[in-house]
Amino acid sequence: MGFPPKAAQHRPPSAEQGSHARELQQRHRGGVSTSRMRNWMRAALLGALGAAELLFSAVVHVGYAFYIFGTAVAADVFASLVKSVMARAGGVAKHAAVDGEDEASTAVLDGSVPPIVLVHGIFGFGKGRLGGLSYFAGAEEKDAHVLVPDLGALTSVHDRARELFYYLKGGRVDYGESHSAEHNHARYGRTYARGHYPCWSSAHPAHFVGHSAGAQVIRLLHQMLHDGAFQGHETDDEGHVTSERWVLSVTSLSGALNGSTRAYADGMRPEVAGGRTMRAACLLQVCRVGSVLYHWLDVPFLNRYYDFGFGHFGMSRRVAGGVRGLAGLLRGANGAWGPFATGDWILPDLTIHGASRVNARVRTFPGTFYFSYATRCAARTPGGGAAVPPSGSMGIHPLLFLRALQMSRWRYPAGAGTPPPYEGYRDEDWEDNDGALNTFSMTHPRVPVEHPGVMVEEEEEEDGGGGRPLRPGVWYYRIVEADHMAFIINRRRGGALFDQVYDSIFRNCRRLDSRDAAPPTVQIRRSS
Repeated sequence: MGFPPKAAQHRPPSAEQGSHARELQQRHRGGVSTSRMRNWMRAALLGALGAAELLFSAVVHVGYAFYIFGTAVAADVFASLVKSVMARAGGVAKHAAVDGEDEASTAVLDGSVPPIVLVHGIFGFGKGRLGGLSYFAGAEEKDAHVLVPDLGALTSVHDRARELFYYLKGGRVDYGESHSAEHNHARYGRTYARGHYPCWSSAHPAHFVGHSAGAQVIRLLHQMLHDGAFQGHETDDEGHVTSERWVLSVTSLSGALNGSTRAYADGMRPEVAGGRTMRAACLLQVCRVGSVLYHWLDVPFLNRYYDFGFGHFGMSRRVAGGVRGLAGLLRGANGAWGPFATGDWILPDLTIHGASRVNARVRTFPGTFYFSYATRCAARTPGGGAAVPPSGSMGIHPLLFLRALQMSRWRYPAGAGTPPPYEGYRDEDWEDNDGALNTFSMTHPRVPVEHPGVMVEEEEEEDGGGGRPLRPGVWYYRIVEADHMAFIINRRRGGALFDQVYDSIFRNCRRLDSRDAAPPTVQIRRSS
């Protein structure tokens, strides 16, 4: 073994070299420390901004909920006082009003004219809830044969579709044996001694109009009718088998046909499992805690006015076991108990993942007419900045303003464990929105497979010429410059656009009351 030459042998560093090395090490440590400090300050700032945004959103949403509830109670008390005064003055007017309501109900139920069924969305309510308040802002008064069912405000698309069937046909709501066992809730719900449209069949079909999540409820019910999914209703008294022909037309108004990126912004986690879980601190956690407490308290007065729809989960303090049961519900304990623990509520269905699961099961049927009104109040400018274009004469609702801007800038968190929700996903497709749903999602079913869709310019008058006749099995959609709440709750906000849209919806329905009727015509803008 040889030795290296002297020039290559190790020599101890000089004092000057040692000092320089120590200086470099100190600088490196100082740089690392500064970088860590910057990252910590950045994380703290983002956390503070996130907490402030959450607090602001929670205050706005809870405040608006109390405003609506308080307004409904006040209106109901005022109406009761008026009836009491009228009754003392002479009971004729009071009894006449009641008789008039009964006659109207009978006219809807007799099947002489196909009814138009208006299905509310998330946090919605039907006729008879919240006093005399109308979810559809009185649009049901535009036609004498309209039904407005009251379904679970936060229950899943599946559960609401089942409730809608029994609301119309009558009987005890059956959520299905396998579904109920999977999600750990009672199989049966409320009983309708008499359905609101008991003669419903292929001989006496109906039109359906759904706002927001209500559109998906209708589509799933339509598929269930085709599948014969209602035990004991395979055939009716006249031998009619449940089928898709029970539905004449489906209209989606700001419908959640493909989910929404807002579900993720509000707290759903876009995981491989499909966005069924929530972040620890988010707006949806406020919603979860509030609805659990509401059901656990089980106050009859409150239940008469509003119901989140989770009665079949047994969340009442009388059933759940007092404070210990409440703690279990809030933790999601006791063998995955409650809708939020099992994922059997509406928000998982409103993620892109959830909507894709529903769409994979639900068809667009070749014998049914489909219409869609997609709304938009915020979009990204060509330069990449968020913009809020004017929506007719309306401003954006306070509940939606901040979310509209956030949704136009939202990006899917790509990375390990979070693949895109469907093949071909692009963030830019989902930028335009109405503050609650993405415009891309509202036009027609697109994921995981795109259904036939045609964008229309305008409808033709009955005697108009030059348009193309509508074809069943195709989604005819248009873009309406408005926010998500333009056509519900407050009619004044919608202005002239409110009447234009609902008149168009009701006119289309009435032109298609008979399958033999000549379909209306439309001006086609472009196909997609």
